[in-house]
Amino acid sequence: MELFGIEVQQLYLYILIIAGIISLVYVLISDLADGVGELSPFLDPAVILAFITFTSATAYLLELMTSLNSGSILLIAAVVAIVLDFLLYFFVLVPLRSAEVSLAYTDQSLTGLVGKVIVPIPVDGYGEIIIETVNGNLAKRAAGYENEAIEYGKEVLLIEEENGTFFVKEYEPFRFK
Repeated sequence: MELFGIEVQQLYLYILIIAGIISLVYVLISDLADGVGELSPFLDPAVILAFITFTSATAYLLELMTSLNSGSILLIAAVVAIVLDFLLYFFVLVPLRSAEVSLAYTDQSLTGLVGKVIVPIPVDGYGEIIIETVNGNLAKRAAGYENEAIEYGKEVLLIEEENGTFFVKEYEPFRFK
């Protein structure tokens, strides 16, 4: 069957190639078009491009591998594309949009964590601790919570933070007896 003077199978291949190129360009400039998807999930360019790509790829393969008529192939391809688009949207795009994109932290968010003394903390003085986080190791200035001295290598609990200084107590993990 021919459409616009081109074999349908070849037309599906052209649409697939064009949709693939547009999808690649969209990935590179998606931040500019991000607001469009907020109106409706069906107007999201990623969903529309995926639908066109899935439809054309499925129709191309069905034209190649089956002897069904072109109308049936287009209907089957559209149904397959709707199912794949649904899965893509709810299992890939929605979780990606709601994922945390920042590795930033605040000093207040570190309170309650356990660190290790790398520069001994003297009485009424400052030392240094290291805190292991998902962002990497963070070295911070520390003082004893009750102005006590804490030796090198001891584990400490970060009680509070004030002006970039963490007030810490020696950490005593809870153990069942």
